[in-house]
Amino acid sequence: MARTKQFILMKKIHLLLLKSFIRPFLVTFLIVMFVLLMLFLFKYIDDLIGKGFEWYIILELMLYASATNVAMALPLSVLLSSIMTYGALGENYELVAIKSAGISLRRAMYPMLLVVVILSIAAFFFSDYMLPKANLKYFSLLYDARQQKSANFFPEGVFSNSFPGYTIRVKKKGSDGQTLYGVMIYTKNPKYNSTDVLMAKEGKMYRTPNGEFLVLKLKDGVKYTETPGQSNFNVRERFTRYRFKATEQKFDISGLKLHRTDESEFKSAYQMMNLKQLKDAAAVTNRQIDSGSRVNYKLLTAYIKYFTLPAKPPANKNYIPAHGNALAGLKINEKIIAIGTAATEVRSVLDVVKNRADREADLLKNVHRAILEYQKKFTLSAACIALFLIGAPLGAIIRKGGLGLPVVVSVIFFLIFYIISTIGEKYAKDGDLSPVIGSWVAIIIITPIGAFLSYKAATDSELFDVDLYKRFFNKLLKRSGDN
Repeated sequence: MARTKQFILMKKIHLLLLKSFIRPFLVTFLIVMFVLLMLFLFKYIDDLIGKGFEWYIILELMLYASATNVAMALPLSVLLSSIMTYGALGENYELVAIKSAGISLRRAMYPMLLVVVILSIAAFFFSDYMLPKANLKYFSLLYDARQQKSANFFPEGVFSNSFPGYTIRVKKKGSDGQTLYGVMIYTKNPKYNSTDVLMAKEGKMYRTPNGEFLVLKLKDGVKYTETPGQSNFNVRERFTRYRFKATEQKFDISGLKLHRTDESEFKSAYQMMNLKQLKDAAAVTNRQIDSGSRVNYKLLTAYIKYFTLPAKPPANKNYIPAHGNALAGLKINEKIIAIGTAATEVRSVLDVVKNRADREADLLKNVHRAILEYQKKFTLSAACIALFLIGAPLGAIIRKGGLGLPVVVSVIFFLIFYIISTIGEKYAKDGDLSPVIGSWVAIIIITPIGAFLSYKAATDSELFDVDLYKRFFNKLLKRSGDN
């Protein structure tokens, strides 16, 4: 009977903890995703605005950008929601009630830890299957959007050459963006090698329903044309001017539509590969490095005849030829020619070796990047668990819920984690650090911190009690005053 009551009590506590965790996790995840999406728009706003994209193109790009932000949003949401959950439980003395029922903090963390482990497994499959496809769609669409020409055909007060054969100037635009004032159009006439000029007081522009043409409806204007004489005897050019109440000019804008680049051109990037593809890419690059090393060895042995090696390396590094003076018996001009030829050969060998060494260094960096991306498939899952082991005991220690102190503390810890991770990845990409260590260094550093905080929370530590530090400093100041 006692075991049944204990089981029912544990079940109720676990359900309480799960409900307390899932709701803030979903809210914080959506908030973080929204903030990261706004940062994306702020970064690329100049590349997207004013290019005439359809609304679904922008929406599609934002959807792919959101998918690429999951790798940052998920660990931060786990950290923030765990701090908020246990902080609220500690603030409302619910953790005290749980401990008084004989349930330790570690035991109370089991259901939430199980949820985080499930999230970590889902994050691994997401990073291996969905994230490469999302990166491929995102970077290819972003590249095409940035390459797209601006749809601001007629900037105010500027001569625009957006359309071949035309130079157009608009003095002012209306508030609707379609009404134009002070329109001036210069049209090249290749037949007569002349330029026609059209000026209108007012105009209105719109696109045809199929979106292939831009039409200008102009009012109250005049057009000037210049043509040669009609006969061989009349060589004087004819100058024609006529006024109009209304006229239209049509411009072809079919070439300004968004042209999609073949996505296969982006598949060679490591961010677009899954685990198997990354492993194969690293193996291929390693084979290229081994093949290049064998070629370099053959190259050096082919030119070894130009060098002489000492039997023993002397201290002053003056190498002694193995077979005497090679220039003995030659005339001065022959020695000069021989030395010049040898110097040219040496420079040639050095250039070849340098180029091959640079290529091998680039291939080695590619291997490091492939291994780094391979490890990042696993570090996303490990980061969720590591940050939860920090957030849960930290919330129990600070005993504050809501979006105040928990947000500040979680942002500080996440920034520390993100900065260490970024530095490790940079050193790994440059070849100054092992890719495995570079990708896991942040998790290796914060995991002991999580273990320390778990110990402090289990022992009811007052690690973040402000009053405790105030009393300590007051005693310290009082002792210094007495002395």
